Amino acid sequence: MQTSGSTPCPSFKLREVASMYFTMIAVFLVILVVALQGSVPRGSDFPYKVPLDPQGLLELSWNVSYPEQAVHFQLLIRDLRAGLLFGMSDRGEFENADLAVLWSDGRNSYFGDAWSDAEGQLHMDSQQDYQLLGARKASEGLYLLFRRAFSTCDPKDYLIEDGTVHLIYGILEKPVRSLQAINISAIHRGLQRVQLLKPNITVPELPSDMETMEITAPDIVIPSEVTTYWCYMVELPDSFSKHHIVMYEPVITAGNEALVHHMEVFQCAAEFDSFPQYNGPCDSKMKPDRLNYCRHVLAAWAMGAQAFYYPEEAGLAFGGPGSSKYLRLEIHYHNPLVFGGRHDSSGIRLYYTATLRRYDAGIMELGLVYTPVMAIPPGEDDFILTGYCTDKCTQMALPAAGIRIFASQLHTHLAGRKVVTVLSRDGRERQVVNADSHYSPHFQEIRMLKEMVAVFPGDELITTCTYNTEDRSTATVGGFGILEEMCVNYVHYYPQTQLELCKSAVDPGYLHRYFNLVNRFNDEEVCMCPQVSVPEQFFSVPWNTFNRDVLKSLYGFAPISVHCNKSSAVRFPGKWEKQQLPTVTERLREPVPRCPPAPGPRPAAPVPLDLGKLRRD
Repeated sequence: MQTSGSTPCPSFKLREVASMYFTMIAVFLVILVVALQGSVPRGSDFPYKVPLDPQGLLELSWNVSYPEQAVHFQLLIRDLRAGLLFGMSDRGEFENADLAVLWSDGRNSYFGDAWSDAEGQLHMDSQQDYQLLGARKASEGLYLLFRRAFSTCDPKDYLIEDGTVHLIYGILEKPVRSLQAINISAIHRGLQRVQLLKPNITVPELPSDMETMEITAPDIVIPSEVTTYWCYMVELPDSFSKHHIVMYEPVITAGNEALVHHMEVFQCAAEFDSFPQYNGPCDSKMKPDRLNYCRHVLAAWAMGAQAFYYPEEAGLAFGGPGSSKYLRLEIHYHNPLVFGGRHDSSGIRLYYTATLRRYDAGIMELGLVYTPVMAIPPGEDDFILTGYCTDKCTQMALPAAGIRIFASQLHTHLAGRKVVTVLSRDGRERQVVNADSHYSPHFQEIRMLKEMVAVFPGDELITTCTYNTEDRSTATVGGFGILEEMCVNYVHYYPQTQLELCKSAVDPGYLHRYFNLVNRFNDEEVCMCPQVSVPEQFFSVPWNTFNRDVLKSLYGFAPISVHCNKSSAVRFPGKWEKQQLPTVTERLREPVPRCPPAPGPRPAAPVPLDLGKLRRD
């Protein structure tokens, strides 16, 4: 009841109150965007760049701020229609993805942080962690600038960490009435893999007598196929003496930036006096078998990578006595739109010097031996295999002052999902050498480490790979075939030693006992005939829970055969069979994500953008 003489309160309808509230939010967000524009990085501040789509309509540039623990993105949209989706997910899926979305309802445009559920339905995130910094128009298209912290402690957000990141994108062709109305199954979409968190490496001073050599494809026509591996043989001059490679960088034919996926230069085995010329698909029946002996990696580049630099005190030797003059260039073309008639002369530019540095750099293989005794049952979502470079091997093969690992290239075949190498000393894990929790066999590059790893005699290097075989009906064995598996870390280090391979595999005798056990406890018989190969025995195993668990247990306790090999493929002297597994008594702690300071309550509302009034450069 209203008392006599008091001022009556105005009567507001609920709809009017809500309208005023959201108007205030919109004004606040516009003011916030304007305020943030003062801190927008300049175009030259984005050193890393990659095309997102095969046509090059979307181009992503970024930089990494380790002090801020954040990534700044610049997204160029060359042909904006009704909007687009950009984000990250575990393996490139659009379900359970973390997304930044730009969309139009036909009158206004909006930018917001969103997520998708297991069915692919989009939702506005209650915590807006993709922070819009600005937008501008240029002759080449629309630039969107935004920021994202590595870790947000939002359960709907992707944790940006070292290793491969699967970026996803989708293009909206028509306006939508709301974010929730976007049907991600009906839009043009795709994915791109990059290493977002590039190491903050100081570029070393380069020698004054540095020369260059371009190893490039000879104006080939890219086949009209989705995937092509192209091989081309190159021969160094007879008089080419020993040099040190001190850096290398990609050479990409203009217009093919979205098609050249990755490239490698291999040196051939020195024991062969000659290698045939070849220029064609790597899987062609016309390719000479001898080219399979060109496996020593000199350079490797993948999309999104910049130039690779060797430390000032070391260089990779090539040329001279004991070094083959034959090189093989291998280019992976990814052509999902099956373009025809594209000419290409891409490759890698080597920078080298005749003034040799203090140390020769070396490459050492860690992990598992290429053997079928290491196998993964079918239908597994995360089966783990581990390879060991033991203390006995490093004690015998490494110099007293140790070696310094400065780069690493992880490698599996198609079932690989995670790879990690850890340094262990005196039974305690000390340091991660390299790790990739979102590893993809379709994205392999030599990665410079954030800090060098010192390895001393008596240390152990333990490499663990995780595999997924849910799409397979038979066992996957170790080997060289693409449907077989590998678990390798090629570490780049100095000074070079005689140790070229330090790997392991389960003792064959214990595996034989496993097959006997399977015969004893299963109705179906596994043939143990001497003439039957290990792969055939694995293929005949009935993969019930018991047989799976026993195999996992076997790999976790059985003695190992250690391959502590020189470059001649001969083992160092010693007893290497039936070696006990290294004992690790103390594990590294899992890193705890660092949450950014809470900025205060932010409404789960998109930022309105008037694209028609943006200034043009």
